[in-house]
Amino acid sequence: MKLPRRQFLYLAAGAAALPAVSRSARAQTYPTRPVRWIIGFPAEAVVRAPPDGYTLLQASTPAAINATLYDKLNFNFIRDIAPVAGIIRSTYVMAVQPSFPAKTVREFIAYAKANPGKINMASAGNGTPQHLSGELFKLGSSLWCGPVRRPTLCKRSMPLLIATYRAPGAKS
Repeated sequence: MKLPRRQFLYLAAGAAALPAVSRSARAQTYPTRPVRWIIGFPAEAVVRAPPDGYTLLQASTPAAINATLYDKLNFNFIRDIAPVAGIIRSTYVMAVQPSFPAKTVREFIAYAKANPGKINMASAGNGTPQHLSGELFKLGSSLWCGPVRRPTLCKRSMPLLIATYRAPGAKS
């Protein structure tokens, strides 16, 4: 392989400059003070913090959902929060009581269509990922399920539950 003279000179100059440049490139000493790691809903505290990398937010799905549910938040989640890394993934399952006649999703949809207004759905609360997953299921299957206000008091009237599922031994 014959190397043109100009390319050779570029490579030689780069090789000669490499030792001088590599000495000046060093890792920064971060962190030099404690890092505040905020978990949960107080995203506004992170938005108001100086953008110096010392205040981190472990955001969850409800933080993004709130942006669509509330008209007057003091911040814009999409604009004011910068993602750094994804550290969790959630799977949602549909669960029914063992005594419920339907044992598959297809059977459940058929039962719900044959018995309109008789199925209540429990979730972790209004606006939660479980609640919105149930609402999405209802839209996709043309069903109506009534929400249960206090599932712990109404276990017998709650055949459907949308819940977060993590398989045994699964890694996030």
